Amino acid sequence: MEPSKKVIFIKDWILNYVNSMPVKAKSLVIGISGGIDSSVSSTLSAMTGLRTIVLSMPIKQNGSQHDLSLRHQEWLKKNFKNVEGHTVELDSLFKTFESTLKDFSSEHGMANSRARLRMSTLYQVAAANNGIVVGTGTKVEDFGVGFYTKYGDGGVDVSPIADLMKSEVRELAAHLGVHDSIVHAAPTDGLWDDNRTDEDQLGATYDELEWAMEQQKNGKTTADFTGREKAIFSTYENHHKMNKHKMVPIPICVIPQHLK
Repeated sequence: MEPSKKVIFIKDWILNYVNSMPVKAKSLVIGISGGIDSSVSSTLSAMTGLRTIVLSMPIKQNGSQHDLSLRHQEWLKKNFKNVEGHTVELDSLFKTFESTLKDFSSEHGMANSRARLRMSTLYQVAAANNGIVVGTGTKVEDFGVGFYTKYGDGGVDVSPIADLMKSEVRELAAHLGVHDSIVHAAPTDGLWDDNRTDEDQLGATYDELEWAMEQQKNGKTTADFTGREKAIFSTYENHHKMNKHKMVPIPICVIPQHLK
């Protein structure tokens, strides 16, 4: 499908969802990081004509990443009259959180807590504006490798680009006019102080992971590959297995009828 048709379809999908709500939302709330996914998702949200509230939420943020977030925020406000942008500084809140839980230290846990604080912020803003929270996850992240924080950036009301591969998101970004500096920036989740990229954490590029996801869908196994392809496929499978719990419903203990 051509990018222009995908844009119209997704924009209409968001509108149809809002119109189908028993009590219609009056705003769309979305966090923007300066990355391509949130830039595309926020632009699609703005295109609905609904009041769109975008939030930059730096927590020990790399300056260049925050600059990209602000650049996109200004671009949205310039091009869409229904957009309002805010910067919510969460540094002091996060430092208090870290200090309060110093006896329960976990680097990985604290990294994910950044995403959860941002999620809480988005929902507070949504509650104050009769809004819903719009997600920014893509297909390979949400359903392939599970590269998101449970109850963090995974905590949303709608996911307009979750059926798109990262390569498709790049196409939409170019079509929508998202700034080149954002389109070509190294993907990063913004959860670490050392500016590590998604590729650093995943051990493969998104293009490679998309390839592996497609191979798994076609029934391939690690035994079907050698060399770099074998390594990529194995990396994909390991992430998928480790993060499967994020992709399926929460386990429920179902009580047998004879015990009720």
